[in-house]
Amino acid sequence: KHAILELDKKVEFFITPLKVGKHLESWGIDKSKITELNWWQSTQVDTLKITATPAQHFSGRGLLDKDETLWASWAIQGDESNIYFGGDSGYFGGFKEIGERLGPFDLTLIETGAYHELWPEVHMFPEQSLQAHVDLKGDVMLPIHNGTFDLSLHNWNAPLQRITELAADKEVVVLTPKFGERVNVKTPERTTFNWWLKPQS
Repeated sequence: KHAILELDKKVEFFITPLKVGKHLESWGIDKSKITELNWWQSTQVDTLKITATPAQHFSGRGLLDKDETLWASWAIQGDESNIYFGGDSGYFGGFKEIGERLGPFDLTLIETGAYHELWPEVHMFPEQSLQAHVDLKGDVMLPIHNGTFDLSLHNWNAPLQRITELAADKEVVVLTPKFGERVNVKTPERTTFNWWLKPQS
């Protein structure tokens, strides 16, 4: 809530999956700034076409609100580039459909972290994350959903280590920027390599 209210001072609109807008409204976001989309629906923002795409995860944060809102991923298509933002999802056949309908993608941002054998429907192992990138017809992959909150039993840097090793074997370009490091979508140069192995100060 605090982050959304801070963003409200800086942005002109919010694009959300279905039924998420009501939460923003309850926090004081003006309804006119909110656009809700169902899967495969799109909205145009200047030169960007933003499409809500399927994802596999439950929604809700309380005991009584499970799956009352839509969970989605996003395709962001511009004049010069096409980006996929996966957010948080288990591995499923939807990645292939998204790739066929809206790909290929210049850059995919895909969950690679907080995995556990008990959560296959909602979080991916690095092997599945890499396969999702391939299914999406992605060119360059940027692993997300790792290195911050400690949600699983693996070490915080294990997802980055595993995905870079897997990608090297499959000859897939993976970007692993430090937090705050910029990535140029049009010319995605390899970012700082293996920074997570350096001793933390």
